[in-house]
Amino acid sequence: MEQHHSSALFDKAIDEFSKLPGIGRKTAERLTLHILRRDEAFTDSFCKALSDLRHNVRYCKKCHNISDCDICNICSSPSRNSAIICVVENIQDVIAIESTMQYNGVYHVLGGLISPIDGIGPNDIELNSLIERAEAGGIEEIILALNSTMEGDTTNFYIYRKLSKFTGIKLTTLSRGISVNDELQYTDEVTLGSSIINRVPFSVM
Repeated sequence: MEQHHSSALFDKAIDEFSKLPGIGRKTAERLTLHILRRDEAFTDSFCKALSDLRHNVRYCKKCHNISDCDICNICSSPSRNSAIICVVENIQDVIAIESTMQYNGVYHVLGGLISPIDGIGPNDIELNSLIERAEAGGIEEIILALNSTMEGDTTNFYIYRKLSKFTGIKLTTLSRGISVNDELQYTDEVTLGSSIINRVPFSVM
């Protein structure tokens, strides 16, 4: 039976916190009490940050990573090697790779993986824009850094088929060290960083 407190506003805040992934009602209650104990300036700042996040964060028009402007600070940085593109499934993977501090190229975020069982095809993720980047020229290497799952392998093979015609582009993948079915975002930084540095040519075998 769901517990109700003496304040409907308190209960409403708990309900909202508990909608977040991994947050049960007990944790939501602790977070709500923490907010109440802080001064109003903290709460106002917290709420503004969430509102700004939801209304103002956009997706980079080039790589589809989150950004505060049309082109993210990774794509626009003169210190990054724009001739190397690391293809990842989602934004969490970008965060994981960046945390290794072992990669200096740019990214392409697919926003998902091909999964016929789930009805997700090539046109449902950002694959056409990756091919367009390859066609535009100036790309020396594309790293396929997708999870070692059936969906990841299917997406890798599709990308390989589409990009193999570009003879000037080297297709590589992460070296061994990341186990099958492991997700990049949960791989430790040392292992992930080593896999990036020691990446190998992609093979369909």
